[in-house]
Amino acid sequence: MRVRSVRAHYLRTEIEEPFRWSLYTTPIRQALLVEVTTDDGLVGWGESGSGTLPASAAAFVEDALGPLVEGEDPFDLAGIRQKVHAAFDRAGWTGGGFAAQSLSGVEVALWDLMGQAVGRPVSDLLGGRVRERVAAYATGLYYDATSARDVSARAEEAMGYVEDGFGAIKMKVGGLAPAEDIAAVGQIREVVGGDISLMVDANCAYDAATAIAVGRELEELRVAWFEEPVGRHDLEGYREVRRSLTVPITGGEHLGSIEAFRDLLAGRALDVVQPDVANCGGLAAAREVAVLARAFHVRVFPHVWGTPVAVAAALQFISTLPSTPFVEYPNVMVQEPVFEFDSTPHPIREAMMTSALQPQDGWLTVPDKPGLGITVDRDVLERFAAR
Repeated sequence: MRVRSVRAHYLRTEIEEPFRWSLYTTPIRQALLVEVTTDDGLVGWGESGSGTLPASAAAFVEDALGPLVEGEDPFDLAGIRQKVHAAFDRAGWTGGGFAAQSLSGVEVALWDLMGQAVGRPVSDLLGGRVRERVAAYATGLYYDATSARDVSARAEEAMGYVEDGFGAIKMKVGGLAPAEDIAAVGQIREVVGGDISLMVDANCAYDAATAIAVGRELEELRVAWFEEPVGRHDLEGYREVRRSLTVPITGGEHLGSIEAFRDLLAGRALDVVQPDVANCGGLAAAREVAVLARAFHVRVFPHVWGTPVAVAAALQFISTLPSTPFVEYPNVMVQEPVFEFDSTPHPIREAMMTSALQPQDGWLTVPDKPGLGITVDRDVLERFAAR
């Protein structure tokens, strides 16, 4: 079996109500799906980037990565990765970012092909599962595009997640003055009650001093974790924040090099590391991060913000993660990883979504069909094609 072609599908659509977080307002949703075909007719799928890559990434996948992969046996993944990373190093594309995100979709598609070829889910190729289902948390509660958004509207949104069976919810902070954000978190906490895990995500909005001040208030509101409180490369800031607070500190969603994860973990800067399979270089890279995290006794809760292709890949990965630390009966979030389920408006994701990948009473079932266990509707690709 040899790779015959690598094709990238750039999808894009406007959304009716733009929404924002601390660093950005989005009037669109986009996705970059990678299709890898073999000479014996198999088709593998992957997703590059967590909804942030532009159309130029599709050209990069086809023109820069395609020639490095075409003609190779997908089972020679180690050799393919070596060749690709040598090319990245020669061109100065190392360190993560655009190149690593683009590679991620190609790499995941190769795993999908391998699983299909042997008739086993990707999780089996990664070493086997420790769970068949995983608790999901709803990511939502963003700001609207032009204002703080009335907290009552976000409270109603939060209660909708609770009614759908989610036991955990994540909301945005960092887009308002700290006192306003803390007041909003307090109101959401009051509405959902004390039995719901409530997490907050600042998307790198603060310096260390501000993050510490905000974090102390969040501790009083029993927030389950404080995500990306400072800039993703501010190692000393992360360490200072973690030393000063008892609320767990999480991050790592956009990192794309093992060195970046090494520095955060060795620096004792995180309680939970959040690699994204679509950003970090793919499943093999995510597994390397997980092994590294285990050496530092740090939990791994993957970041996910994409279409069902990204959801399926992350489910295959998370199903293989052991509890941290090893316990016979792990508790969700304490030792057992939880799965991020993007609940923001995303017409592309919604058009591709199947019931098998929808949470049921707050839980997701890991696909057990060969490869990623999904199919891609080509009518959806045509409807949202933007390149």
